Amino acid sequence: MIGYTTLGTNDLERAAVFYDAIAKEMGVGRMMEFDTFIAWGAWDGGAGIAATKPFDGKEATVGNGTMVAIQAQGTDQVKRLYDIALANGGSDEGEPGPRGEPDENGNTFYAGYFRDPDGNKLNAFCMVNDGS
Repeated sequence: MIGYTTLGTNDLERAAVFYDAIAKEMGVGRMMEFDTFIAWGAWDGGAGIAATKPFDGKEATVGNGTMVAIQAQGTDQVKRLYDIALANGGSDEGEPGPRGEPDENGNTFYAGYFRDPDGNKLNAFCMVNDGS
């Protein structure tokens, strides 16, 4: 249902460095690029992500309670994405690890939380099964 998510930036070049690194780990690259907008993903793939300077010319701000979740292929990739984010100007919002208790099938939500250089909140997540 979701084609892509757009997050505001006040520095598109800085955002590009951050999201180029995240996209590389996810196996995709830039799929659209204009003077004020860059989108990462694959034309025939799942949802993408974009960074843009606001159309109205005002400063980009962070939405309280807004977050973009990036589906990882496992706990190792969650950790890599978290580390990549911090290495490229992001900040910590919660180290990778399990969240909550396993459900009746042993499935657990596993995530690492971070912010991009503009303060937009993201997480990398996967579901893991403890085998029970």
